[in-house]
Amino acid sequence: MEFAERLSRLGTENAFVVLAEVNKLKAAGHDIVSFSIGEPDFDTPDNIKQACIKALADNQTHYGPSAGLPALRETIAAYIGRTRGMSVAADEVVVTPGGKPIIYFLIHALVDPGDEVLYPNPGFPIYESVIRFVGGVPVPIPLLEEKEFSLDTKELKKLITPRTKLMILNSPQNPTGGILTNSDLEDIAKLAVEHDLWVLSDEIYSRILYEGEFRSIAALPGMKERTIILDGFSKTYAMTGWRLGYGVMPADLATQMARLETNCESCTNTFVQIAGIEALTGPQDSVDAMVAEFTARRKLIVDGLNSIPGITCKNPGGAFYVFPNVTEACRMMGLADSKALQHHLLYNAGVAALPRTSFGVKNIGETQEYLRFSYATSQEVIAEGIRRIKACLKG
Repeated sequence: MEFAERLSRLGTENAFVVLAEVNKLKAAGHDIVSFSIGEPDFDTPDNIKQACIKALADNQTHYGPSAGLPALRETIAAYIGRTRGMSVAADEVVVTPGGKPIIYFLIHALVDPGDEVLYPNPGFPIYESVIRFVGGVPVPIPLLEEKEFSLDTKELKKLITPRTKLMILNSPQNPTGGILTNSDLEDIAKLAVEHDLWVLSDEIYSRILYEGEFRSIAALPGMKERTIILDGFSKTYAMTGWRLGYGVMPADLATQMARLETNCESCTNTFVQIAGIEALTGPQDSVDAMVAEFTARRKLIVDGLNSIPGITCKNPGGAFYVFPNVTEACRMMGLADSKALQHHLLYNAGVAALPRTSFGVKNIGETQEYLRFSYATSQEVIAEGIRRIKACLKG
C-alpha cells in the first residue's frame, strides 16, 4: 500500500524527535540533562485549573462554535486590543486547539501551488513544512547573528517577487530569542503595503520579553487588514498540554479559517476555552514571576556558555532560548557541524540540545554552526548542563 505523494513534502518538528531519543536514553538508565524542548517547566496557575474543573462540574463538555466560544472570542478581542493598541472585534478572532492550526489553516487558506512565502530562517520548522505541503515555494529570510538575529530589511526587499503572497514573522523568535526592532517593523510594514502582501505575525512569545514593550506589526498603518496575529496560552500560562491558541485577522478571513476548523476538529475543547477566559482576565502575577525566573536563567546560561572555550552566546531579547555560535567548538573537537556536536554532547556528556539544521537548512553563504538550548528548566539543571558541556569539550 502506498501513501499519498503529498506526504513526502511534509516535514516535522525535530524537538519532538530529540525528546523521544532523550526519553529512550532515560528509560535505559542514562542521566540526561535536557535543553531540547520549548516547554515552560512551571505548573499551570491554580486559578486557571480551578476554572476548568468548575466548567467540567457545570457540564461544559459539549460542542461549541468552530470559531470559538463567543465569550472567549470577546475576551481575546479585548486583550489584543489592549496589549497591541488597536481595535479588535470578536468576529476577527478564531480559537484553535493550540497555535499550530493557525499556521496550518492560514497557509491552506492563502497559498496556492507556486505562490512564494517568505519565512524566517533559522525558524520554527512548521512554517516551511506546511508551505511545501500545500505546494507553495518557501523563500527563507536569513536571520543574522551580527544583527542580533534580526533580519536585513534591504535584503528582504530583494526576496519579494510578483509571486510572493505571504510573509511570516516571529518576534520574539524561536530558536534565537531575537527581536524585531520598531525600525524593522516599520520597514517591513512599508514593504507589505507596497507589495500587497499578507503577513502572519507569530506572537506566541509576546509576554516573554526582557526589555521594553512588545509591539505588533498589526498596529502599524495599513497593516491590520493584511495581518494575522498568532498567539496562545501555552508559553505565557504554562498550558502546553491544554492545546489552546488563536488567531486575530480580518473578519472575512476568519470566516474561512472557521470553515477549515469545522472540517478538521469541529471545535476547540469547550471547558479548556472557559479556562482560557480565566487565564486572560484573572491574576497575572504568575506570568510576571515566570518572566522574572526566565530572566535569571537567561543570565546563568548565557554567562555559562560564554565561559566555555569555542562557544559564544548572545543575550536573547525574548522567549526562553539561546542560540550560541559553536563553530569553533566543532573545529576544536574535529566535528563536521552542529549536528555532530549535538550527537557528541548527548552521548558523551548526557546533554540534549538541538542543532542548527532542526530549524531549516543553512542559508546561502551561511558558514557558522549553532545549537539551540531551551532554558525552560531549573537553574540547578542549567548549572549542571554547563558543567557537563565544559568537561566534555575539554576532554
